[in-house]
Amino acid sequence: MDIQIREIKSKKELKQFIFLPEKIHQNHSNWVHPIYMDDWDFFNPKKNKSFNHCDYILLLAYKGEDVVGRCMGLVHHDYNEKHSEKHGRFSFIETYNDQEVYHALIEYVANWSKKKGMGKLVGPLAFSDKDPQGFLIEGFDEPHVLASACNYEYMVDLTLNEGFSKKVDLVVYKIDIPVELPELYTKIDERFKRNNSTIKVLEFTSRRRIKPLIRPTLQLINDTFTNIYGFTPFNKKEMDDFANRYLYLINPRFIKIAVNENNEVIGTVIAMSDLGLGIQKAKGRLFPFGFFHVLTAGQKSKQMNLMLGAIDPCYQGRGLDVFMGIKLIASAKEAGKTVIDSHLELEYNTKVRAEMERMGGLVYKRYRLYEKNI
Repeated sequence: MDIQIREIKSKKELKQFIFLPEKIHQNHSNWVHPIYMDDWDFFNPKKNKSFNHCDYILLLAYKGEDVVGRCMGLVHHDYNEKHSEKHGRFSFIETYNDQEVYHALIEYVANWSKKKGMGKLVGPLAFSDKDPQGFLIEGFDEPHVLASACNYEYMVDLTLNEGFSKKVDLVVYKIDIPVELPELYTKIDERFKRNNSTIKVLEFTSRRRIKPLIRPTLQLINDTFTNIYGFTPFNKKEMDDFANRYLYLINPRFIKIAVNENNEVIGTVIAMSDLGLGIQKAKGRLFPFGFFHVLTAGQKSKQMNLMLGAIDPCYQGRGLDVFMGIKLIASAKEAGKTVIDSHLELEYNTKVRAEMERMGGLVYKRYRLYEKNI
């Protein structure tokens, strides 16, 4: 049967795009539904201001009247200009185990990108590294974590069959929360507090107190992530959108923000309870009763997932990371957490990886971004 690729033009087609993965992954035990009210905003160019920096296409693949695949294509002007690259991107690609469908989608995005003057196609990569990126290549037996990709193994084979090769890997560590902190960390913490009495770490019990600090905190992320592959700085509207997307899911006790004597934000670490089982039970639908499942899962989960962390370059290497980390671990233990998921770290980020391994972390998942000339 012939395959047709159509660009999305209607709300009905966008709905098919959003809900197709639910059909493809219906027998995939580790897959977690997206939170659909967030997806409706994320894929809407009128609401997601990240689209303002890009040319884009949203695609559906059809066999007859059946939707059998989807993909988003992007040309990110700000990133390409800043890094002197000519890379188109493919992202959020979902198909059954069907090479012809996968080829038709990739070929469409490749030709579209080429017409935009691009010389390579990279992916899976969306607007920024803050979005799910890469294909899982190791750790298929592990549960899916929010804000990361989840795919069948066959997606890797389909990608390689299209002539893609490795661009870069990202690794995820699993770290057991220690009953007692290693002596090295205790000493670093004591030395930091002795030498930096004007620095304090703000801790929270309500989201209301966090809101005035959202923009300064995400501006710190902008200032410190400039050399991270795929990162695109937040503008003010995107800061608010990002906070609205995740803040209501995060226990405020798992947000630590360091400030100096002038109350300037100089460091942050943000984590959240693992909510996967709750989102699965709710099938990604928070209303009318899904939010209860998500909330209950967060309370019962023994896993805490790191989301973001950053330290002002002027304060790096002084022990601030340990100072904040010890407070986060204390909050995690009070909440009954026993293990930490590090979220994705670039394979060549040796400094952060060394910290994970010093805490006894082991790589338990690996994701890969791919590229090919077009």
